[in-house]
Amino acid sequence: MTRPPQVAEQPAVAPLYSAHAEAGLVPSLQATHQLAPLQVSKDAPYPTFIAASRIDGPNDNEVVAQGEAELRKTNTNLSADKLTYWKVEDELEAVGNVRYNKDAEFMSGPKLRLNLTESTGYFEQPEYSITRASKEQKQAYSPAMGVATLQTKKLPTFLPQAKEKRPEIKVIAGEVVAGEQRLTTASGKADRLEFQGESRMRLTNATYTTCTADDPDWYAKVADLNLDFDREVGEGRDASVVFKDVTLFYSPWLSFSLNNKRKSGFLAPTFGTSSKSGIEFTLPYYWDIAPNMDMTIAPRLMTKRGLQINSDFRYLNHNYRGVAHVELLPDDRLADRKRYGYSLLHTHNNLGNGFSGTLNINGVSDGTYFRDLSSRINQASQGNLLRQGVITYGGGWWSATANMQTYQTLQDPSLPPVVKPYERVPQFTLTANRPEFLGGTAFAFNGEYVVFDHPTLDTGRRTTLYPQLSLPLQTPAWHITPKLGLHSTRYDLDRRVSTGPDSVVRNLPIFSVDAGLAFERQFDWFGRNLTQTLEPRLYYLLVPQRTQNNIPVFDSGLADFSFATIFSDNIYSGVDRIADANQITAALTSRLIDPQSGEEYVRGLVGQRYYFAKQHVTLPGEPARPGGASDFLAALSGRLMPNTYMDTAWQYDPRDGETERFSIGGRWQPEVAKVLNASYRYTRDHSGIVGGNTGIRQVDFSGQWPLGRGWYGVGRFNYSLRESKIIETVAGLEYNGGCWVGRAVLQRYATASGDTNTALFVQLELNDFSSIGSNPLQMLARRIPGYGRINQLASDPVFGYE
Repeated sequence: MTRPPQVAEQPAVAPLYSAHAEAGLVPSLQATHQLAPLQVSKDAPYPTFIAASRIDGPNDNEVVAQGEAELRKTNTNLSADKLTYWKVEDELEAVGNVRYNKDAEFMSGPKLRLNLTESTGYFEQPEYSITRASKEQKQAYSPAMGVATLQTKKLPTFLPQAKEKRPEIKVIAGEVVAGEQRLTTASGKADRLEFQGESRMRLTNATYTTCTADDPDWYAKVADLNLDFDREVGEGRDASVVFKDVTLFYSPWLSFSLNNKRKSGFLAPTFGTSSKSGIEFTLPYYWDIAPNMDMTIAPRLMTKRGLQINSDFRYLNHNYRGVAHVELLPDDRLADRKRYGYSLLHTHNNLGNGFSGTLNINGVSDGTYFRDLSSRINQASQGNLLRQGVITYGGGWWSATANMQTYQTLQDPSLPPVVKPYERVPQFTLTANRPEFLGGTAFAFNGEYVVFDHPTLDTGRRTTLYPQLSLPLQTPAWHITPKLGLHSTRYDLDRRVSTGPDSVVRNLPIFSVDAGLAFERQFDWFGRNLTQTLEPRLYYLLVPQRTQNNIPVFDSGLADFSFATIFSDNIYSGVDRIADANQITAALTSRLIDPQSGEEYVRGLVGQRYYFAKQHVTLPGEPARPGGASDFLAALSGRLMPNTYMDTAWQYDPRDGETERFSIGGRWQPEVAKVLNASYRYTRDHSGIVGGNTGIRQVDFSGQWPLGRGWYGVGRFNYSLRESKIIETVAGLEYNGGCWVGRAVLQRYATASGDTNTALFVQLELNDFSSIGSNPLQMLARRIPGYGRINQLASDPVFGYE
């Protein structure tokens, strides 16, 4: 007789016994491969099916199946040369070529003894492959369907709101994915495996790996291994990690996460080197304090400087979140002093009754701390560290803010002095916006009271009131909005260093008209039916002249001239200078939009101002602008072709016939981990003018690309053509071994003081298990736009470190 099909597909087979009848003696069967449903008890909801070449029943409880014996019960499948099953106890013993499958667990070996109800027993010399969610997740998996439903009671995740999720589990190519969480598939061998309940196993003289090959590239060799799927933790004794037949390290005790969940314990050590600190070794300890709170303590040993203690503390709630970071180097052998750094960023979304707040505090022991001890180029170039506290009240159509803002200025003795910014101690602001006001008008108001403090410059108080009234008139095809405002400012100075009175009042009416049209047409773009828009816009601004050279400059500067500011009512940032204006701005925008999704593919813009009068109001040392046309602006950005992106901008001075600024950049990214970037940036040199900036001419190339056979190359080359100097270089190789990734990356960058810093990152990442070495991923993501990890994302509870 032929073997019956799978249980999920077969019709009812004429059974020896009905699943709902009393069992009697089981006679010896000569007919082979019949499927017999057996009743365990009167109350059991699921029958047990047994098939074999021969089935014997010495009594009404024991069934002996021999010759290609099979047992099936709900989500359990088992085959062996010989199978003995006890119905009352719901227990079995399988001998010879045993193959056991339950949900996403697969095991094989010579002998298995198992109680199916209690999930207790043992398996001798098994080879295993296990993919399992925790008991809390209530996974119900059907091998026939290949799909299970996961109902999450509580996810111990850093986002507490995730506990409400009820994601779906799917089995895809042997990998189980639960919502956004990927469950780990572990495999290996053992001398003995003990089943200690539904969610616990103990393995003796076992190997553990996430590789799928019979001969894995890496594995953990453990004398005694306990797997607890309720806690999602694996713990081992007398353990070593072997990679390519080489033992990387040994530990008398080992603890790791089974499904990329956070857990307390020592993390894999990291190694690195830099020209500033020498060879570095870090051994982080991760403390999973609570589902919404954790901490990492990472001693960092630097051969040139000594031992530094780093710590990160993170917390999160529905109404607030924060990160605190502390670094301490008790004795820097190179600098011969104690050095430290700290930062706290706390955001409180709801303090109650409409209030919210933010606290941002940063500080270091000395002005060269980041240059000497940081491996990040953005930190090494910092000049001022912000210390700020903000409380905001939102009242619907109006809001108020209280702000305290100071700075720590980092003075590097090898560099020119850094100018300390003004401190706001304190600052109060009030904003209001009523889009529907009297008679179809719109009302807006900005108010401010601020106390400015500085050790050497002017200090005092500034009060600003700016009410505005506008009349928006618009249809889908056009809009026109006239607006009138009165900008009133009062200064009361405590110390006057510059020339002028101690009290100044300025009142300025500001009038503007903003108008525009919108045209559309259908357009074919590389076979896509898109909508092309044409959007001309005019903006007229009138501000009378008022003498302002007797007003101190606390926080004002010449704003960058770009499409972000071309329609503003003041060419200066801040309110210490409000430029006189009698001008009109014209711009034209064209976009390509997908009419179905609304996605914008390409945007192009051109724009220019025309001044009807010469400028009179200026900052100290700023040359007055003549009348006539302003610089001409043009920009084009978007996805020009499939997988090809471009962003270019041009600012041209028609008076001098010179390009003020130009930038162009492109990216080709056909798929993840395949990206090439190239850009050029130019800024005109104005160093000969008082307050002018030094010009820039830079090229920047970066990319990530497969080289074949699992190898990937990564790199960046940022070069200053003006100074004939390399700004930054990054070069490295990555290798994807399937269940592991190796990375070696060299970074070299120039600091503001003129010297260079070099860092070497070497990392071995064992997928879903651990990472060894120094982590370059954050640096690569910042330096190479579009960089992608070449393996599946694994948990990395170490944060804030590279």
